[in-house]
Amino acid sequence: MKTTGTGRSLAWLPVVWCLTRVVLLLFVLKVYVFPGPDVTSDVQVIYQGWFDVLSTGTFPLNDVTWQYPPAAALAILSPGLLPFLDYATAFYVLVCVTDLAVLAMMTYAGRRPGRSLRGAWVWVIGVPLLGPTVYARYDVMVTAVAMAALLAGARHPKAMGALAAFGALLKVWPAMLLLAARRRSAWVSALVTGVVVTGVFALAMPGAFAFLTFQRDRGTEVESLGALVFHVARHFGWQGEVKLNYGSIEFLGPYVSEVSTGALFLTGAAFGWLVLWRLLARHFEEHTLADAAFVAVLMFTTTSRVISPQYMVWLVGLAAVCLYFPGSRMRLPVALVLVACFVTVLEFPYYFANVVASDGLGLTLLFLRNGLLVVATLLAARALWKATVPRTVPATLPSQPAARAGETSVSS
Repeated sequence: MKTTGTGRSLAWLPVVWCLTRVVLLLFVLKVYVFPGPDVTSDVQVIYQGWFDVLSTGTFPLNDVTWQYPPAAALAILSPGLLPFLDYATAFYVLVCVTDLAVLAMMTYAGRRPGRSLRGAWVWVIGVPLLGPTVYARYDVMVTAVAMAALLAGARHPKAMGALAAFGALLKVWPAMLLLAARRRSAWVSALVTGVVVTGVFALAMPGAFAFLTFQRDRGTEVESLGALVFHVARHFGWQGEVKLNYGSIEFLGPYVSEVSTGALFLTGAAFGWLVLWRLLARHFEEHTLADAAFVAVLMFTTTSRVISPQYMVWLVGLAAVCLYFPGSRMRLPVALVLVACFVTVLEFPYYFANVVASDGLGLTLLFLRNGLLVVATLLAARALWKATVPRTVPATLPSQPAARAGETSVSS
C-alpha cells in the first residue's frame, strides 16, 4: 500500500520538474540571459556545423573539436526530426523530451516494491543545479541511455549490455557500466552490439574513427584537478597561457605536458584500483552494479585532464540510479556530488571570467568544486570496497585439545 509520504513525493515530482525545466528552456532560448559566457554557442555554431557535414554522409574529418565516437552523429543529427523548428530550438526541445523520459523512467521504476523515489528526486533536483549548460549539450541523451542500462541490469543483462555498448558509442564513458556485470550474457550482448553498430558506421560514413587522433595535443583544461597547479603557479610567475584549444579553454606552456601525464597516471591508478576491486569483490547485492558504475565514473571524472560542466550530468544520472535502490551505500557521496553541481554552475558560466583569470574567487570555486569531487570519490570507493570485499580472516592459533570426558565448561 502506498504511504502518504510516497504519494506526496509522487505528486510533487512533476511539479518541480516542470518549474525547473521551464526556467532552463527560458535561458537556452534566451528569453532571459544567464550571466557569463553564452553556453548555447556550442549548439548554434559547433553542433549545427557538424550537422551540416554529417548530413552529407561523412564525419567532420578536418575538425579537431570532433572528439566523439561514431554514434554521437545520431545525437547531432536528431534535430532533423523536427524540421519545422530551427536547429538550436529543435535540439533543446529534444533534450527536454529526453529529460522528461528519464523522469518517467525513474518514477515508474521507483514505485516498484522495494524501490525508492529518491532516485527520481536526485534527477529532478540535480539537473537544474547545473544551469542552462545541461540543455546545451547532448550529455542528457547519453546519460539517459546509461541510466536505462543500469535499471535493466538486474533482470535483463542482455539489454543492459546492448544499452551500455550503444552508450559507449555515443560518448565512451558508459562502457564503465559493465564493470560489475557478472553475467556473461551482458558482456556478449555488449560485444555484439558494439561490433554491429561500429561496423555499420564504418561502412556507411567515412571517418568514423577520426576522433581517436584528435586529442593527442590537448593541454590541461582550466577546470580540471590538474589545472589547480597552474592557477596557483600563475601567481608566482608561471609563463604559460590560457587559450581556446581543441574546443575548450586550456592551459598551454611549460610543464603542462607533465601535469597532463600526471592526470593520466592518476586515471591509470584508478583503473588499477577498479580491476583489483573486481577481482577481490565477493558480496554483490542488487545495488552493487549501480554503486560500482557511480564509483568508476567518479574516479575517471575527477582524475581527467578535462572536467567540463556537462560531465556532472553523468554523475547526477548514476547517482539517481544508486538511490533508486534503498540499500545503496552512496548516499553521502551523492549529496556531495549535488553540492558540487551547484558550485559548478557558479564557476561556469557565472564566474567563469574569474576562473580564467585565476583570481581569488575563481580559485576558491575551483578548489571547492574539485575538492568535493575528490572527497566524494574517496568516500564512494571506500564504501564500495567495505560492502563487497570480505575482510581477511586472521590466522588463528591451533585449536586446543578437546575437553576431557566428564569436564564441563564453566564461565566465571
